[in-house]
Amino acid sequence: MRAIAVANQKGGVGKTATVLNLGAALVEMGERVVLIDLDPQANLTAISGADEVELSAYDLLLSDEIDLRDVVQPTPMENLLVVPSEYNLAAAEAQLAGSEGRQFRLAEKLEVLAEGTIALIDTPPSLGFLTINALSAAGEVLIPVQCSYLAMKGLQQLLRTVESVRERANPNLHILGVLLTMYDARTIHSEQVKDRLIAHFGDDVFDTVIPRTVAFDYATVAATPLVHFRPDSPGAEAYRNLAQEVISRGPAT
Repeated sequence: MRAIAVANQKGGVGKTATVLNLGAALVEMGERVVLIDLDPQANLTAISGADEVELSAYDLLLSDEIDLRDVVQPTPMENLLVVPSEYNLAAAEAQLAGSEGRQFRLAEKLEVLAEGTIALIDTPPSLGFLTINALSAAGEVLIPVQCSYLAMKGLQQLLRTVESVRERANPNLHILGVLLTMYDARTIHSEQVKDRLIAHFGDDVFDTVIPRTVAFDYATVAATPLVHFRPDSPGAEAYRNLAQEVISRGPAT
């Protein structure tokens, strides 16, 4: 099992779109993928095509009796499954306050996933309990960064959190890559942000960049991954390229 947390405490950088479309592109390549929605906003759940939620990530984290297999749901795409979220997930941190090992709740539940499965974890726009659970459960973290200077400024806080989790809870955690999203090749600003990220992160920056396009909005309304909704669009092609990079970079060791 390979677990990848998609994290950035800044909202609006493309985390949810990346989880859904990367997952769909990986399935096209023959992988079996489980999407895990750890965001109480439940946007991934809404756009994945999952059925009405009965049990959710909230139940998974709060109950010792509930297994991942009790919560996971199919999507319209074969071999693409989802662990849905709901708004009450936001209360999980308070309800688990004082619980020993609460940062490992998700890690314990992922142990049942079959060998060869890829888990993609969508995290909320914060560095609280839910994101810490995702980072403690994952071997790798993928960091989407919007092509703007202000979006870059928050990266240091996330990197400090990743290092803290590595030291205290998950020594195997490493950065899979930094992904540029909402890239507009017509603007000098996008190119400047790209150059700065490469200067700082080097080979950790994915070669793939995700273009800014309204097609993502239409795919969201249709509750369909862009790689299916408009398979020939530049955005869909970008996520297929990203999937190839993710596979080529290999699982955490």
